[in-house]
Parts: sequence; structure tokens; C-alpha cells
Amino acid sequence: MNISTVLENVDELINNAEMIGIGSTRKVFRYEGFVIKTFLHPIGYAQSKNEYDMYKSLEALGLEKHIAPILYISEKYVIQPFFEQLPLNNNCSYDIDLEMDSRMTEDLKTALNVIDKELDGFDFKDSGNYGLDKDEKLILIDYGMTKKLYEEQWVPLAEAGTLPQTRFEKCRVCNVEKELRMYGKNDTDNRCVDCGKDY
Repeated sequence: MNISTVLENVDELINNAEMIGIGSTRKVFRYEGFVIKTFLHPIGYAQSKNEYDMYKSLEALGLEKHIAPILYISEKYVIQPFFEQLPLNNNCSYDIDLEMDSRMTEDLKTALNVIDKELDGFDFKDSGNYGLDKDEKLILIDYGMTKKLYEEQWVPLAEAGTLPQTRFEKCRVCNVEKELRMYGKNDTDNRCVDCGKDY
């Protein structure tokens, strides 16, 4: 399936696609070789717009090879190619050693430096932000949260309980310790997404 066919049928595809992830502002579906990220909050769109702009900046510098491109963006969703996600460690993401990890390429290191120093990006160590290409090298797949967006919009909304924060606790349904989406200090719904906490 090509991107044109995906765009023509995107709403139907989302209904039939496999949900492979959910963050505080976006929900991620996989359909064949594509991922479709829908926005749970306007910050999700802002993140995706940042990714589009960052990708174009990196492309102009020849540093886009290990950055997941934005194939299409609208105010409802963004489409990217699918890259195999890194496996979780005890049901959690983990910090990647950006200097020593053998899957890290020199061009990706340079791209991360540009995103950090010139494009206001951050949070590059979290394994949840990476996938693997066909050569088992790291691909940055989630990179649109800037320091400004995080500090000025995400943090106040998370502290108010409007956006979820992740806590590592035992799900009260499946009894597995994993990352749970929690909405502020008063949220007592300790279920994981797999057990029904999908908001």
C-alpha cells in the first residue's frame, strides 16, 4: 500500500489498524508499513508539526537518514513509515547510552546535536523514542517535544491532571508492574492501557 492509498482510506484504516502505542498527547496505530498518529490533545498536533519542521531542517543539512520522516500531516493525524520499536525492559522504556550503543550512527549523533542545540528538542535517551531500521540501526521516531512546549504547555497541564504522566506501578487488573497513565495526584485508576485505561 502506498501513501496515496493510505490517505484515501485513512479513517477506515485507523478503525482496522493495530494500536501500538499511546502517549500523553498522541495515539499510534500501525497499518502495514505505516504508522498513523492521531492527536489526543492539541499539543499532539504541535509535536507533529515540530517533527515536520525539524525533519525538513535536518534534511537540508543531509542529516535525515536516521530520522523518521513525516509523510503527511493534518490537524487530525500524522503519517510516518513504520519502524520496529525497541523492546521494553521489564515493561518499561529505558535510557539509551548515546555514546556507546552500537546501533547509534554518527549521522544520528550529529542530528541529535542539531535538534538539541538549534531546534530546542530534548529527551533523546528514552528508548521509547526510537525504532530500528533494516540494518538494526537506531531511527529517531518521536522527536517533536521541544523544551519550550514541554515547560510552557505540557508540564502545567500534566500537573493539573489534564494530561497523563507515566508512573511505574502494578496494574490492578493484570497485576503486572508497568508504566501506567495517571492523571494528576488524585487519579486512583491503576489500570494499564491493555486492561482498559484508554483515555
